[in-house]
Amino acid sequence: MALTGAGVPNILKIPELKRRILVVFGFLVVYRVGVHIPTPGINADALSEFFARHQDTIFGIFDMFSGGALERMSVFALGIMPYISASIILQLLTVVIPHLEQLKKEGEQGQRQITRYTRYGTVGLAFIQGFGISIGLESMAAPGSLPVVVAPGWGFRLMTAITLTAGTAFIMWIGEQISERGIGNGISLIIFAGIVARMPQAIGNSFRMLSTGEMGIFFAGLLILMMVAVIAFINFMEQGQRRIPVQYAKRVVGRRMYGGQSTHLPLKINTAGVIPPIFASSLIMFPATIASFFQDVPLMQSVANAMRPGSVIYELIYVGFIVFFCYFYTAITFNPADVADNMKKYGGYIPGIRPGKRTADYIDKVLTRITLGGAIYVSAVCVLPSVLMTKFNVPFYFGGTALLIVVGVAMDTVNQIESHLITRNYEGFLTAGRGKK
Repeated sequence: MALTGAGVPNILKIPELKRRILVVFGFLVVYRVGVHIPTPGINADALSEFFARHQDTIFGIFDMFSGGALERMSVFALGIMPYISASIILQLLTVVIPHLEQLKKEGEQGQRQITRYTRYGTVGLAFIQGFGISIGLESMAAPGSLPVVVAPGWGFRLMTAITLTAGTAFIMWIGEQISERGIGNGISLIIFAGIVARMPQAIGNSFRMLSTGEMGIFFAGLLILMMVAVIAFINFMEQGQRRIPVQYAKRVVGRRMYGGQSTHLPLKINTAGVIPPIFASSLIMFPATIASFFQDVPLMQSVANAMRPGSVIYELIYVGFIVFFCYFYTAITFNPADVADNMKKYGGYIPGIRPGKRTADYIDKVLTRITLGGAIYVSAVCVLPSVLMTKFNVPFYFGGTALLIVVGVAMDTVNQIESHLITRNYEGFLTAGRGKK
C-alpha cells in the first residue's frame, strides 16, 4: 500500500494513527516554541551581529542542526547533539567493556539499562558543553566591542550550563515520547524539524538574490534541476540492495514436507542510514566550536581556521569519520555469523557456499564491499554543500547531512505510516472473517 493522495484520507479514518500523528505534531510544536525562549543574561542584538559574521563557519552548520536555537542562544541551543555524542560513546564502549556487551545481549531489559546510561552521559556532556559555551560567550563581542554577555562571571556560567543542560534533557525526553507515543524516530524527527524550519529563510534569501540580480534566472533553474537530481539519487541509493540468493532444503516433519523454496538475503548499500554523518558532525562540531570561542589564543585560532567547513582538513576529517562510522555501525547492527547460523538452523544455504563459517565469511565479504560504495555515496553527498557554497556561491546550505536526514527521515516516516495502515487493514480483514463465522 503506497501512501498516495488516495491513502492520506485513510489516516484520518484510523483513530490510533491519527492520535499518534497529532502527538508528533504537538511535541514538535513544543520544541519549536522552546527554540525561541532565550537563555538569561544574553545580549540578543550583539549575538545576532556575531552570527551574521560567522554563518560560513562551524557556527552556521551547528545552528542549522539546532534549528536556529544557537543563533538565538535559546534554552535549546545545544540541541540533541549531546545525546548523539553520548550514544556514540556508549556504542564504542560496548565493544570494549564486557558488562555493556552483556547488557546488549540481554534484550529489552539490557537495552533499558544502556538507555539509562546514555541519559546520564547526555546530561554530563551537556553540562560540560554548556559550561564551555558560557565561557566562550564571555569572550565574544560584536563589531564595536558590544559584549554578548550582560553580566559575566560564575553566576552566568553556572546558570547557562544548567539552563542548556535542562534544555537538552527536555529535548531528549521529547524524542523518547515521540518514539513511544508517536510514529517512531523521535530523535531523527527533531533534527528533521530543525532543518526544515530553516527552509523558508533559505527560499526567501534566494528570491531576494533573484530580485536584486545577484543570482540569474538561468543559474536558479540549473540549481533547481540539480536539487531534484540529487534528491532522486539519494532516494535511489537509500533503496539500493544487493540480494544474495538463498535456497532452503526440503524437510519432512511427520507426514508433511516443508521448505524447498528460493528466497534472497537483502543487504542494503547504506546499511547505517543517516547515522554516520550525524555521528561525524557531532564529533567534529564540538572541538571546532570550542576552538572558535578562544580567538585570542593563536593555537586555538589556527585550529578553528583549519576546522572551518570548506577547508581541506575539515573535509578530509569529515569524510574519514563518515567512512569509519559506516563500517562501525554496520558491524554493530548486522552480524554475518548470526545470520549464517540462523540460515543453517532452518536448512538454508547460499548456492555454491558451504553453510556455517564459509557462509558468514561470504556475507561479510559482500557486506564489506557494498558498505564501501555506501560510504563513498554518503561522503559525496555530505561534501556537496561545501562545493556549492565555495565554488558556485549558492546562497543556502543544500545537501550534506541535512539533506540525507530530510530524505531518509521522510522515507522512514512514510514507511511507518504505511505499516500502521497495513496492520489496520489486516486486522480489519481478520475481524471481518471472524464476523462471517
